[in-house]
Amino acid sequence: MIRHESDAMDTITRQIAEYASSLTFDELDTATVQAATQRLIDALGCALGAHDCEPALIGRRIAAGQAPGQYRGTVICHGGEAPLEIASFINSAMIRNLDFNDRYPGGHPSDCLGALLGYAGAAPVDGRRFLAAMTVAYEIFARLADAAKLSRRGWDQGFGIALSTTAALCNLLKLECEATVHAVGIAATSSLPLRVTRSGELTPWKNAATAYAVRNGVFAALLAREGMVGPGNAFEGRNGLWENVTGPFELPAFPNKGGEPLTPKVQIKYWPVETNGQPVVFAALKLRDLVDPRELKEVEVFTSKFTWFEIGSEPEKWDPRTRETADHSLPYMLARTLVDGTLSAASFREEAVLDPALRPLMAMIKVTVDDAIEALLPDMALRIVAVTRDGARHVIEVGNPLGHPNNPMRDEHVGEKFSALARPVIGDAHTADALAQWWRVGDAADLRPLIRLLDLNP
Repeated sequence: MIRHESDAMDTITRQIAEYASSLTFDELDTATVQAATQRLIDALGCALGAHDCEPALIGRRIAAGQAPGQYRGTVICHGGEAPLEIASFINSAMIRNLDFNDRYPGGHPSDCLGALLGYAGAAPVDGRRFLAAMTVAYEIFARLADAAKLSRRGWDQGFGIALSTTAALCNLLKLECEATVHAVGIAATSSLPLRVTRSGELTPWKNAATAYAVRNGVFAALLAREGMVGPGNAFEGRNGLWENVTGPFELPAFPNKGGEPLTPKVQIKYWPVETNGQPVVFAALKLRDLVDPRELKEVEVFTSKFTWFEIGSEPEKWDPRTRETADHSLPYMLARTLVDGTLSAASFREEAVLDPALRPLMAMIKVTVDDAIEALLPDMALRIVAVTRDGARHVIEVGNPLGHPNNPMRDEHVGEKFSALARPVIGDAHTADALAQWWRVGDAADLRPLIRLLDLNP
């Protein structure tokens, strides 16, 4: 006998499903709408900047010749349709590839957007409905990251991405709460990836792992829409997440139940590096104004424990062999900025990453955990103490970098970033037109024309 409603639905599942199945645009406050619009434009720029990345090319080869089927998806930037699951993978792979998209402690919620854009490119979806679904993804991801703390337990961010993608797509598909419960249960029980993806020498999989999670989240939502029954107690049930991994936790109330909106607290990156590296680049530019990098004798960087762990604790970070390792290497990003006076996507091309002339400068960099900086979290801080060959000592301190929720980017910053990424790909005129129309996404009656503005060959 098929069970259509769980006999033991847990509290976490019910909270997520009720929020995902009920949220509408009219419930969003002005700050959330503005924050979502900024982060959507930011993600689109990141996708254009990585339109030719290898993970997306692999996805397109897999999709070649496949009929889109009942659930069609559009491949952004390139145009054309594919099954929604594979289109979502390709889209999210582009958004994620440069490690330039937004970030909340625990992962990158804009990774989920590949699925929503894939669906909205192939079916009539207005801008208000899209922003509501996007907010579902962001608010669920942030709450799971804060409460479950999976990344601190050695698990990768794909759990939150898959679950948030599922919930957001259920909202976009207008699934009832019961079907959304099943989708959430399917996603939650099948999406707990290992964080080894982001340890040691990193591979291109680092930037494709969450695209894979998005693809799985899409499939969970589609299965539930077609009648698949999933467990309702994936969190609190026997052998569930609480018992096997996290222990009990509570989700903070969602905004429509009086909770704080977290979408505006998602950080937008100013530089194309891991989030904890943002203040490193700003500090390196300050140091470069004071000293010639060729005159440096030793450099010590004081930072938080997590920053040390993520980008300054493994020997591979002092000799990166891949772009993925380099954009997670504090010594590399510091040395590269000191030498070049800037940091861009081009800083992570193979010849730059493998540059032997950079190794002596990287070797003199030491990374140290500072308890006072640790105590400031979630505010960010970083201090550099540099000594030159003649014995001069320079101290550089930086606080929350531009893009941090306590030092947010303004619309003009987001627009400049989008334009810098888009112009080389779609040209000046198309970039200006696309940017102007996406700023008005909330007024769009149908997103398909806006999505086509991103095509390389319009």
